[in-house]
Amino acid sequence: MENERWKNQPVIMGEKVRLRPIEMEDTDRIVHWRNTPSVRQNFIFRQPFTREMHNGWMKNKVATGQVIQYIIETAGDQRPIGSVYLRDIDWENSCAEYGIFIGEEEARGHGIGTETACRLVKEGGETWGRHQIYIRLLKGNEPAYHAYQKAGFVQEGLFQDMIRLEGEYCDVIFMAVLRTEEEEDEF
Repeated sequence: MENERWKNQPVIMGEKVRLRPIEMEDTDRIVHWRNTPSVRQNFIFRQPFTREMHNGWMKNKVATGQVIQYIIETAGDQRPIGSVYLRDIDWENSCAEYGIFIGEEEARGHGIGTETACRLVKEGGETWGRHQIYIRLLKGNEPAYHAYQKAGFVQEGLFQDMIRLEGEYCDVIFMAVLRTEEEEDEF
């Protein structure tokens, strides 16, 4: 099975962050973070997030290699502060969707999201061979937009009134980062 080789992901180190593969023991933390209003407001999927939903995600997506997910920890004390993932991995076309959330409010605004994006984009290209990594974000999420730009993402489109959240239509920005042919030839 092609995605078997993606089961044992490496720990990824940065200056501010340590990214470690997610485990079932992280369920309560993920559920808590995803239901925090400051996290939920930046997600397109806003329904209450349950243990059952997370367990299904772990079993049907992470365990099958359709998602590569990490827990973001502070580099020094390895305190869990959020999660980052590549989802909807398309093996044939070498692309995946990027997602991130910083669950601990005091960890926001310190460059952790930017460094995490840089580290995972690099790993996504070098280790997992992704040619394109893309993201969808709600227009108006300026901190995330600027963090993605610093990680190499470029805005490729704006879809006006694409989704309806809490009775209002919202614009969705599509951004992507591509590996060059030269970078792909190196590996």
